[in-house]
Amino acid sequence: MQVTLLKSKLHQARVTHCELEYEGSCAIDTRLLEAARIREFEQIQIYNLTNGERFTTYAIRAEGGSGIISLNGAAAHKASPGDRVIICTYAMFSEQEAILFKPTLVYLDEYNRIKGMGDGIPLQVA
Repeated sequence: MQVTLLKSKLHQARVTHCELEYEGSCAIDTRLLEAARIREFEQIQIYNLTNGERFTTYAIRAEGGSGIISLNGAAAHKASPGDRVIICTYAMFSEQEAILFKPTLVYLDEYNRIKGMGDGIPLQVA
């Protein structure tokens, strides 16, 4: 059996641009792609904390160190500059692989700079 697990995420990213006429769906600062182990053209899920939109697109590279998170083409309709988003990737694993797998979690500040990284989420309590 195969299971789908969270592979990586960029948590609390801020949208910097929305470019309706630009080719490519979500341009992400190359340093952030590398930190989160997101490949160019990899499918991503974007969850907009500001307006509740959830959608699928793919990642393309933006200038390293720029902090760019740009939603392009049709995805530009799903957010506005300044919106907070979570960008996630998922992968399929065998049951055996899933036992040992840990995701790459990258936490960002309001300028899309890395403020921390991890591989687990604390237990939610009441």
